[in-house]
Amino acid sequence: MAGETVLVVGGAGYIGSHTCLDLANKGYRPVVFDNFSNGHREFVRWGPAEEGDIRDRARLDEVLAKHKPAAILHFAALIEVGESVRDPVSFYENNVIGTLTLLSAAQAAGINAFVFSSTCATYGLPQSVPLDETHRQVPINPYGRTKYIVEQALADYDQYRSLRSVVLRYFNAAGADFEGRIGEWHQPETHAIPLAIDAALGRRQGFKVFGSDYETRDGTCVRDYIHVLDLADAHVRAVEYLLKGGDSVALNLGTGTGTTVKELLGAIEDVSNRPFPVEYIGRREGDSHTLVANNDKARDVLGWVPQYDLSEIIRSAWDWHAKSNQH
Repeated sequence: MAGETVLVVGGAGYIGSHTCLDLANKGYRPVVFDNFSNGHREFVRWGPAEEGDIRDRARLDEVLAKHKPAAILHFAALIEVGESVRDPVSFYENNVIGTLTLLSAAQAAGINAFVFSSTCATYGLPQSVPLDETHRQVPINPYGRTKYIVEQALADYDQYRSLRSVVLRYFNAAGADFEGRIGEWHQPETHAIPLAIDAALGRRQGFKVFGSDYETRDGTCVRDYIHVLDLADAHVRAVEYLLKGGDSVALNLGTGTGTTVKELLGAIEDVSNRPFPVEYIGRREGDSHTLVANNDKARDVLGWVPQYDLSEIIRSAWDWHAKSNQH
């Protein structure tokens, strides 16, 4: 499959840009399609960029005709859970209507290999841990619901329109390119590791922990942190799987290892050697106490096994944020 063009929609963002890096390293030609509302032009380094919005069918048709990609990787979503509660309309317009427009353009261009960036938020509150792909999907916020709606649409496109897809449900993406070329850069930042690192760097006054009385080993929430380069590798494997004729499938992307918030903060202090203030406050509505992936299916279907542990995640993130001027 090397040499094929892959359209990376949202490829100037965090996970999309790392996937472009991995695609290029494996001989593909990544073409970034992004409106740059959240992505960064500086992150487009491994192929051409085409500016446009996924709700703009004419622009999509133009780009697809120009580059003739063999597959589409779709990362272009609004992702902040709290913002989805405050402004659900924007999430439905971008994440649902935009994706359906993209799918229609893909179909018209004869593309039937589609990799979708989804989320463990489609599961809602866990009924059992670790979560596997058979766990019920009852999302508890507009963000999760928009992703779930697209998953349902993709199942119908597969059954009735012969568009094959791989749905990848992320757990907690983290870390950065080990050479420091790209990394996590959100505005505003809402993810735990960058926020804690910024506290250690003195860029913010401290770190707030939401809830210390959960039924976990130290009272704080448990999350499954997966290195962004492991996520990128899974996406490239998903493209290869589809181009070889693989059937539509949904897969969890996580390590299978849970880390509490207290453990995470301790690991960041160990790497940085810079203690920082931590404040424990009340629980945040909608937070699950434990989210950990069962990743057996991704291993079986894609041959995917995460390569990086928590210390490597934090070290790469620390190196990126410590040298970054994007603050």
